[in-house]
Amino acid sequence: MCFYAMVHYKLHYTCVPCRVSFKRFPLDSGAPPCPNCGRALVCAGHDFAPPPRRDTDAWSAVAAVLGAGLRYEGLEPCGCGKRPRFRPRNGAEVRARLAVAARTGVPVAEALARRDPAVPEEDD
Repeated sequence: MCFYAMVHYKLHYTCVPCRVSFKRFPLDSGAPPCPNCGRALVCAGHDFAPPPRRDTDAWSAVAAVLGAGLRYEGLEPCGCGKRPRFRPRNGAEVRARLAVAARTGVPVAEALARRDPAVPEEDD
């Protein structure tokens, strides 16, 4: 049975320039605006844990992950997959994965999703 199919959960939306996060139900008309600056909020997924507002290094990692088109999902979006997805938590982890992507030609999104930047992950 699908975990996220039974109940409609709120998604985490974030504004990286303001370093704030909100839980909202998804809108059909697009992303809701940030209450601080008015920019469109970015959907960060079901399992996003925002770093503290003062931690600019962690927010730069969040910006890199969301900029690559990834979301923070602990399970597959339908909830059937049980394997948590890795996301970098600081700038050093992002830089290591970007260097591997540049050196090997791997797409940035795939490199950012790897636990070990040099070893490709197998799909279960």
